[in-house]
Amino acid sequence: MLALVLVGWTSAACAKAPEAQQAPAARGAPSRPAFRVGMTVLLEDSLQVLAGRRIGVITNHTGVDVEGVSVVDRLTQDPRVKRNNVTVVRLFSPEHGIRGTEDTENLPDMVDPRTGLMVHSLYRNGTIPPPDSLLKDLDGLVFDLADIGTRTWTYVGLMVYAMRAAARNNIPFIVLDRPNPLGGRSEGPLLDSTLANPEDPTPSRRGKAYALYPAPLRHGMTNGEMARWFAGELRIPVQLTVVQMGGYRRAMWWDETGLAWVVPSPSMTSLTSALTYPALVAFEGSNLSVGRGTPNPFQQFGAPWMDAGKVAKRLEEYGLSGVRFDAVRVTPDKPGDGKFAGKAIPMVRIVVEDRDRVQVGRLGAAILWALGREHPDSMKLNARTYDDRFGIPALREALLRGEDPDEVIDRIQPSIVAFQRRIRPYLLY
Repeated sequence: MLALVLVGWTSAACAKAPEAQQAPAARGAPSRPAFRVGMTVLLEDSLQVLAGRRIGVITNHTGVDVEGVSVVDRLTQDPRVKRNNVTVVRLFSPEHGIRGTEDTENLPDMVDPRTGLMVHSLYRNGTIPPPDSLLKDLDGLVFDLADIGTRTWTYVGLMVYAMRAAARNNIPFIVLDRPNPLGGRSEGPLLDSTLANPEDPTPSRRGKAYALYPAPLRHGMTNGEMARWFAGELRIPVQLTVVQMGGYRRAMWWDETGLAWVVPSPSMTSLTSALTYPALVAFEGSNLSVGRGTPNPFQQFGAPWMDAGKVAKRLEEYGLSGVRFDAVRVTPDKPGDGKFAGKAIPMVRIVVEDRDRVQVGRLGAAILWALGREHPDSMKLNARTYDDRFGIPALREALLRGEDPDEVIDRIQPSIVAFQRRIRPYLLY
């Protein structure tokens, strides 16, 4: 594997002194560089990576800079790109489409109205790799999509499939790096190796793009770091270039970078939803709503059979860090999962009070435990669907037996520590 990493400006985390105690900066002293996404670093410092190349770009509406300008517009209109003789030949879109508004299983190809370029869908009854026939005339494949920091996100699976496609066709794969919205913390269950599906999908397994490799529920890496990790751990012989961000620190949350939140999929409406999503996504495989079609998707859960007051009280008494629980009544409106559309149902809302203290693995475990205690006969799980997302069948079984959620999660802590050691060589920030 040839791995070329372009280093943008980075800075170490530092504590900020109170305003009144700050000394004026010395004249000419360097200040911490402003945050720049990989796309901006590419344009300002590193266009030699693409010079003279015909490229394809995998992106959607999340591939924007701090000014909100699309990577497609930058790469097709910026004079610096033209001076370096870079030609964008075609575009590729992931699940939810080039504009992020689609919730269909079979996305069609389309023409981008701004550039006239063809947009080829990589989501046809599940995530698929870029076809070799569309790569033969390219000199490079550029990837610029926003992740949400969670193992169960199909954009990450698409990156792996695209890396393999680039390797097969002997063309460079260039990742324009973006922040992990949830920062650099790794926590929550690792995907059981018996459930992992790291190979390119067959038609019958295309829905598995979120269950690729034993990683924690909250993985703590950027796209560029994950690309390096996948290339190394899955032995993908790709010519990989990661264009690093500038001014980025691992502890940064998305809203600390200056980037506006761009809704990456119809039910990922805020950074708070991205934070609580890993705790609730496994319940997609159940007879519970996870808030799709409500103003707070993935921040609440419920069903007509659930006693929201009892479940919220049990969770409150358990005392999870950083959150509280409120019993509410909500009516899902055209939910993407079709659950309880137009019906007012009891729900429990997760209210984040201190995001730095939230542990999504413990939160998800406690919710399953509380539901099992209060509604053992009413809650129905599709075990495989739940396990593919939460990660470990034995944890589900233990929680439904009534074992203490903290004790259950504590048992997996050594695997988290081992994972953190394993990814260390691939980290960039």
